[in-house]
Amino acid sequence: MSLVQDPATQPERRAYERVPINVFGRCLLSNKLEIPCQAINMSPGDIGIVAAHSPQVGETVIIYLDHIGRLEATVTRLFEGGFGAVLECTARKKEKLAASIEWVRAHAEFGVENSRKHERFEPAQRNAGFQLEDGRTYPVNIIDISLSGAALETQVKPAIGTRLTFSGLQGRVVRHLDEGIAIEFDDTQNPELFKRTFS
Repeated sequence: MSLVQDPATQPERRAYERVPINVFGRCLLSNKLEIPCQAINMSPGDIGIVAAHSPQVGETVIIYLDHIGRLEATVTRLFEGGFGAVLECTARKKEKLAASIEWVRAHAEFGVENSRKHERFEPAQRNAGFQLEDGRTYPVNIIDISLSGAALETQVKPAIGTRLTFSGLQGRVVRHLDEGIAIEFDDTQNPELFKRTFS
């Protein structure tokens, strides 16, 4: 029976406010498959995850989230592109999670604003490529680029949260575009070196 219908879980889940977040991480499934993922909403009692591969209802998964850490959860429902799960943790852990979620929510706009205040431009040389962690490489055309990220025209769209290397820069996929993907670099680039590379 699906845990989502278990009335014993409902009061505990309602005791916490589920808030929208945007936190990347990775998820370890029971078959040992590790996949990139993104938490889209969360409370100290449950979580909503977007991922390219969905586990089965009732399956126990381990989730590692940036700024939050390791979580153990039981999948309660599936939706298009992801799943919902109940977090398995003690009352003390829930208190720590509540504080972590509040911190993430309070700083949710940092990444967006940090990205926007770097001017985007179209480089003279638009042809480039990216490499996934498994070694596969794909050609791209640069739509625009800034010190903190880039929009890339490509037919291959790795899952949100997928790590990659683009022109020697480490980053990850943060959005899917009609014509490709948007990536965010791990570090804000040095303006002078960056200009020499892409101008």
